[in-house]
Amino acid sequence: MATIVGQFKQILFTAICLLVAASVFAQLRHNQATMIKKPVPNEQKSNFYHLVTQTSVVFSWPKGFAEVQAPDDEDFSFDFALELPGQDFEVWYQIKSEKEDWARFKDNPQASNPDSIYNGAGKAAAASFCGDDKYFERNIPRSVLARNNADAGKSYLLTLLDLPQTKHYKYALLITLQKNHTGTIIAVCFTNVKGPEFFKNVNRATNSLHFKP
Repeated sequence: MATIVGQFKQILFTAICLLVAASVFAQLRHNQATMIKKPVPNEQKSNFYHLVTQTSVVFSWPKGFAEVQAPDDEDFSFDFALELPGQDFEVWYQIKSEKEDWARFKDNPQASNPDSIYNGAGKAAAASFCGDDKYFERNIPRSVLARNNADAGKSYLLTLLDLPQTKHYKYALLITLQKNHTGTIIAVCFTNVKGPEFFKNVNRATNSLHFKP
């Protein structure tokens, strides 16, 4: 009789353990499903969209691109970054509003005109990527400016320094677009091969941003 009771207790104990395990696994599956349905908020993306709105810029996500983390340190500080998965291409975006600069300029007319700051910002960014004077600079054509509702802009073709921050990319095209009394858009497109496909991807990446009319 004692043997039968002992066997019954063992069976009961095993059944309880199985029920507890089943409950735990069910809770884990529920938690995983909840995590899938409610992803962690993307702070970089939300901050970028807020900045876009505040600076009267329109952003349209270029097809086929995926978000990556933009650098934000003492060497390079950008607001948003995208890549083409499986391809040799990445782009970093930076948006600078002129609102605070214009407020200071009104109080101190002897300071630099905020509408001209984009020029120095472009040169400084180009130098940080490739060293002083190691880039080719040209003005953005008027037709391109008009298409982006911009008043001025420049492009810089860069041969990059070999840096871990830029993932050891060899080349980049840096583009600045400026709208008077509004702000500046900076886009840096990276590659290891300067060919037709690179400039095609540059168009896709840079056409995704433009100022509101």
